[in-house]
Amino acid sequence: MQDLTQDAFLCGKLQLWQPRQGYRAATDPVLLAAACPALPGQSVLDLGCGVGAAALCLATRVPDLRLSGLEVQADYAALARRNAAENGVAMSVELGDLADMPKALRVDFDHVIANPPYYPKGGTPSPNLGRATALQIDTPLGDWVQAASKRLAPGGWLTLICGADGLPEVLAAMGGKLGSASVLPLTPRAGKPALRILLRARKTGRAAFRLLAPFVIHHGASHDGDRESYTPRASEILRGGAALSDEFR
Repeated sequence: MQDLTQDAFLCGKLQLWQPRQGYRAATDPVLLAAACPALPGQSVLDLGCGVGAAALCLATRVPDLRLSGLEVQADYAALARRNAAENGVAMSVELGDLADMPKALRVDFDHVIANPPYYPKGGTPSPNLGRATALQIDTPLGDWVQAASKRLAPGGWLTLICGADGLPEVLAAMGGKLGSASVLPLTPRAGKPALRILLRARKTGRAAFRLLAPFVIHHGASHDGDRESYTPRASEILRGGAALSDEFR
């Protein structure tokens, strides 16, 4: 992978190398990192880590984490290792997929985070294989949830972002192993339907399911010119690296 750009995240606190033409991390991994309730010293596994955006955004906010990543595409795994090293973050990245988890990752983690592909296959796929693999569903969402559950220690937390239409499948896959689920709908503007959701669920959790108030990303009724339109709270998250802890209380 030769044609790369180096992009600033969290107002320059984090610099990430990404393919110019392939899948490029945007707001989803930043929101995922903000929703993860990890504490210093805990272990975190990022399933489908890509170039490492979510895990490294999380490390920018929470020090002294033990980070691991799983990535199916070798060139993205190499970029994740490079990005971790150049940002001074210790992170091990294993090449493999959910169906054949590398031995190094067959341990218990305090947290598993995941940003699985959530665009259904069909129509005309991206001509860029890396982008198509990262965006279009190949492995069902339920398999991601079940793989995460296997890797969580008792009491550990799954934090996941996906399309809103994938929520029924995610909840069904939790079975009796994951509970205490909270779902934060992500809406582009006030009054608009949620297109994505953030979910937290706990292994062996028994608390009641909670559907939280929507998190509004942009202000105004529609896009108004070539300018940033994040709400103040969304800017705190996406630019400042704040946590979504208040929204999940």
